[in-house]
Amino acid sequence: MKVKSIKGTLRTIAERSSDQSRNLKALRKEGLVPCVIYGQKDPVHFTVESRDLDKLIYTPEIFQITLDLDGKETTCIIKDLQFHPVKDNAIHVDFYEVDDKTPITMQVPVKLNGLAEGVRTGGKLVLQMRRIRIKALISDVPERLNIDVTKLALGKTIKVGDLDFGDKIQLATAKEAVVCAVKLTRAAQGAAETAEAAPAAEAEAEAE
Repeated sequence: MKVKSIKGTLRTIAERSSDQSRNLKALRKEGLVPCVIYGQKDPVHFTVESRDLDKLIYTPEIFQITLDLDGKETTCIIKDLQFHPVKDNAIHVDFYEVDDKTPITMQVPVKLNGLAEGVRTGGKLVLQMRRIRIKALISDVPERLNIDVTKLALGKTIKVGDLDFGDKIQLATAKEAVVCAVKLTRAAQGAAETAEAAPAAEAEAEAE
């Protein structure tokens, strides 16, 4: 997994909720995003510049993050994001501190490899799950989960329970969840119906 470094600035929390709300609005107007890091110690509140954060969240990739908080570095991952309901920009981020001994749970992007057998016969490969939740040590979390679809036939699916990425990676998504499928297209269905109807039409013609 790729490593990215960002800088944050510690912030204090106002005692009154009205003051908190006012402070948060002021921070966002300055291009800062309020954040919290959880993990081994008490939660720590800080801010990150939105332009630095954009490099981490507006991408299909996942990252191990080296967070510099006023000179102190912490290894972490993004655990949760909150977006503005209209503008769609990040308004709050939860980070989670990690180490090399404790397994973490996170969602990893899926990549389908190969030309499916069902596509060769007229089907369409459909990716239904872009990320799969796994549990592993941070050092064992891959950038993506590569899935070979070469033998996937028309009308068939690959479910989470069909996958195996080795002993170091535990799948934490429901086994029955469908990752991808080869579906019959309308064009292929029409061709199949035409092919099935042809012998019957020939038999009728011969009978006449």
